[in-house]
Amino acid sequence: MDLKHLRAAVAVADHLHFGRAAAALGTAQPPLSQTVKALEAELGVSLFHRDTRNVHVTRAGEAFVADARAVLSMVDGAARRARAMGRGEEGSLAIGMVGSSVLHPLPMIIREFRARYPAVTLSFTVLPTMSQVELLRTAALDVGLLRPPLPGPADDLELVPVSREPLVAVVPNDHRLARRRRVQVRSLAGEPFVLFPRHLGPGLYDEIAALCRRGGFTPEVAQEAVQLPTIVGLVAAGCGVSIVPGSAAAQARPEVAFLPLSPTVRLVDLAIALPVAGRSPVAANFTALARDLTRAPRG
Repeated sequence: MDLKHLRAAVAVADHLHFGRAAAALGTAQPPLSQTVKALEAELGVSLFHRDTRNVHVTRAGEAFVADARAVLSMVDGAARRARAMGRGEEGSLAIGMVGSSVLHPLPMIIREFRARYPAVTLSFTVLPTMSQVELLRTAALDVGLLRPPLPGPADDLELVPVSREPLVAVVPNDHRLARRRRVQVRSLAGEPFVLFPRHLGPGLYDEIAALCRRGGFTPEVAQEAVQLPTIVGLVAAGCGVSIVPGSAAAQARPEVAFLPLSPTVRLVDLAIALPVAGRSPVAANFTALARDLTRAPRG
């Protein structure tokens, strides 16, 4: 007995006519009749009563066809789910993200991804760049939104830029610079800084440090914090000043001032990272969608 036998029995029960059942299955009537007879011989019972004009389902046939429908439904459902998983239309996606990506561009990407792939379950973890790299390499994360460049060899990860933004200064609202429309980088010399530990995001940290060196000083780190909202919160509390990606200003708060820097500084990237090998179809779909939505410059 195989699925062909089950489909034959269900088709005859649906149409109560061997000719119409054969047409529905895309076969000829004689092979269908032979298939049903072989099935009845294997079961040792009659599933259908036939006469010259009519076909009737027996009690045994009713029981068999009911179970056959359930089996075929399960098989068809398994095939649909397998195809959907293979296309990345179902499954799960574990996303890591630096704090600034929560403001931009992640909301736009997630909104569109959920609309296109409603059967995919998403989970999110806010993590610094290097923590994401470690988890991507152990498959604990599927994709990460992080700040390149990455230190050392990273040939096992693909980086897809999705956002590019300037660095800005953030100072307490009662700071001497808070009312300026733009500040020189050198004007932050001698200020206590609130920054994240370098080993958690060396690319961005080095960019901030290089910017300060071009302004003629090395930042004096008075307080460290891991996440961007915490850094901004500590600046608001008067623990120092900081330099952060410009997207942080999207969530304005009255206790701080975000100030463009002069001269215009090099833009910093936000990128999606995912494994070169062994990536899931869901992760590939997410990355392709993010690339299409953001169309970030590649230069």
